[in-house]
Amino acid sequence: MVKIICTLGPQSLNKKFLKFSNKKIHLLRLNMSHLSLSKLEKSINFIREYSTVPICIDTEGAQIRIKTKKKKFFKEYQKFYIFGKKKNIQLYPAYVLNDLKKGDILSIGFSNLSVKIIEKNEHALCKVISSGYLENNKGVHLVNRKIKLNYLTAKDLEAIQIGKKLKIKNYALSFTNSVKDIIQFNHLLKNENKIFKIETKNAIKSFKEILKYGDQFLIDRGDLSKDVNIENIPIVQRSLFKLKEKYKIKKIYIATNLLESMLENNYPTRGEANDIFNSLEMGAAGLVLAAETAVGKHPKDSVRFLQKMIKAFNKSNL
Repeated sequence: MVKIICTLGPQSLNKKFLKFSNKKIHLLRLNMSHLSLSKLEKSINFIREYSTVPICIDTEGAQIRIKTKKKKFFKEYQKFYIFGKKKNIQLYPAYVLNDLKKGDILSIGFSNLSVKIIEKNEHALCKVISSGYLENNKGVHLVNRKIKLNYLTAKDLEAIQIGKKLKIKNYALSFTNSVKDIIQFNHLLKNENKIFKIETKNAIKSFKEILKYGDQFLIDRGDLSKDVNIENIPIVQRSLFKLKEKYKIKKIYIATNLLESMLENNYPTRGEANDIFNSLEMGAAGLVLAAETAVGKHPKDSVRFLQKMIKAFNKSNL
């Protein structure tokens, strides 16, 4: 059975969608990158009031994010400062700023914004080298080198404690980078179901080894495309499924851009239908809706279309 996993957000964390989710969705995802600790317990209790679908707490993991008070477009050659804490533009986790240096290149979000650090002391002066939007809470990718990030944030550890208290049985580790990350996460959550998200070049390189230590994996093609050129994403996806072939019991889920057009439209594109079918043909054990159900205008229609695609695939006998 192919699972449908849906991310909850402003468009779906409501009575109507949660009642709709019963018998249609297999896992409801709470993304800690976009949910405060103060709202986590309240959200879990609200979900359980209207839905019997299991909940998954998805960690922030080893990712840098930008924090800003308002969305702003930056043109090429414009300059701005990134600060540590309590300023208009800052990095999260805050300790990351200390590890950056002059000459570093940051790719921010998915609107093509890239900047170069041209001055670095207690803050960083950045010059735009590729124009785009600076938006709150978007991922930041250090293009020219790697820095060491904790595999979980302090917020993640608190979220897991809340989850354990409320008997949440499903957790996802974002930005899994190594076998060590998996071993640590397994030790932290000995009796729970764990999904390990593959969204870095390191995870791809280590996947043959990583496979031995986990049972469920999720290819997040969005963040992965910041580390791997987008034209190579289909190749990576196929190669990971090929490596999994001898592990019949293990599962790979696919996320990102499955139904991107349905953020606005109540129907998908033919290309999206083909992408979903291809993913199922490769052996996807589940399909993940993220923005489509969290912030999209048609969360129910998106779920219904995945159901149609899975039904069509099962009938195809190809």
